[in-house]
Amino acid sequence: MTGTEPAGLATVRRLCLALPEATERLSHGEPCWFVRDKKMFAMFANRHHDDRLACWLAAAPGEQPALLADDPELFFVPPYVGTRGWVGVRLDRPGLASDVLAELITEAYRVVAPAGLISKLPTR
Repeated sequence: MTGTEPAGLATVRRLCLALPEATERLSHGEPCWFVRDKKMFAMFANRHHDDRLACWLAAAPGEQPALLADDPELFFVPPYVGTRGWVGVRLDRPGLASDVLAELITEAYRVVAPAGLISKLPTR
């Protein structure tokens, strides 16, 4: 982490950019990751409209309520994209293992990526 980079950004960036044809650019003032520079699957939220340092992720249907029920201190419904089923993951709370974050980011990628790119991912 550099002196100007928020905690967690380097990890989220590394995990997102490790996925096939993932790109990064700013959107709404925050780093966001896209598949083939088109469909967003993740957004870093540095206290974006609230006090949370988080990552907002695309989620499969039904995943958002399941995650919230499992751990409401770690997961939340993010503004704007939450109505489309996205889930917020707090990066400023203990209890989030790096392998869990990697799995959540990979699953967000699977939600928006075309089948040809999904086939390049390791099998579950």
